[in-house]
Amino acid sequence: MERVPTTPTAEPEPEREEEAMPMPNLVQELAAAAGVKQELPPTRYVRWGQQHHGGGGVSPVVANQLPEPIPVIDLSRLPSDALEAAKLQTALQDWGLFLVINHGIEASLMDAVMNASNQFFEQPPEEKQKYSNLIDGKHFQVEGYGNDQIKTQDQTLDWSDRLHLIVGPEDKRNLAIWPKRPESFRFALEEYTSKSKRIKHIILAAMARLLDLDEGYFLHQFGDRAPTTVRINHYVPCPRPDLVLGFKAHSDDGVLATLLVDNDVSALQVLKDGIWYNVPTNPRSLLINIGDFMEIMSNGIFKSPVHRVVANCEKERTSLAMFYGLDAEKEIKPAADLLHDNQPARYKKVKIRNYMAGFYEHFARGTRVLDTMKI
Repeated sequence: MERVPTTPTAEPEPEREEEAMPMPNLVQELAAAAGVKQELPPTRYVRWGQQHHGGGGVSPVVANQLPEPIPVIDLSRLPSDALEAAKLQTALQDWGLFLVINHGIEASLMDAVMNASNQFFEQPPEEKQKYSNLIDGKHFQVEGYGNDQIKTQDQTLDWSDRLHLIVGPEDKRNLAIWPKRPESFRFALEEYTSKSKRIKHIILAAMARLLDLDEGYFLHQFGDRAPTTVRINHYVPCPRPDLVLGFKAHSDDGVLATLLVDNDVSALQVLKDGIWYNVPTNPRSLLINIGDFMEIMSNGIFKSPVHRVVANCEKERTSLAMFYGLDAEKEIKPAADLLHDNQPARYKKVKIRNYMAGFYEHFARGTRVLDTMKI
């Protein structure tokens, strides 16, 4: 999902005040500059012929249409309907993502949180910079408004800006970087966060049943201190969408993520068997994306998909991804009940804190820390 990594990605609270390399201008400011509309994007954003996780080629945004539709799961029927459970199992094993309908979040609330998010990004730069993710202009923190951290001098940047916030547990919320304008933002995000918990519970319980695990197995991994984060991505038009990506190829950390988009612009692509596919939009549905932690705990039965976001030359786009992570001090490993002589563990045991440290390093390079966990 577009996170992602959440988000984007459901990370535990990272170390704050990490020295950052000099940051480029925010993409909204670049796009607003008169010259950018007539010229190539700045070099640091251009991805000439780059390969991304085995896909891409010379034109890194070209993708095929899906060979079959992404499964659509009726969440109201999932707990008791065998057909819905079978559709979910296919989605988890083949794609690692799926759409949900009848999810219990009112259309009015979905509109409210997206409208508030758009209104935030429409504000003048000086207002948004009050919530910057750079402390004193040079120390990076994941939370706040801005870009992702630059880890290497040759790192290719994404054509998007973002607002990243911890929304749970409630006592971990840093309200100083929650936008005060528009006034509706905080209330809408709090309501959306609260309503989203039910979706997480229903899906994780169903996933445990599919593996013949105790229904609460995955839910019990969270505890009281597991972080929930939101990453609101804003994609502005680019004069050369064939040369940039709105969000680089990655898989999400965390257990799972939910994605809400604000319009009908199809921009998300997923990698399967070395081929990129366009993921269509579906009004009023939510896209659910499995994260790396779930792939480890399911011993690879459920897939954490590699995905990316392409740019658009005409339309703006905003997405809101909510990531469900695990406590930084927790260790994860494949569920013991899934292992036997013919199916040994396929992933190493790893502490979440150590995983996240590797995640950010790999994300900056366009690689996956998950691949280093495989046995």
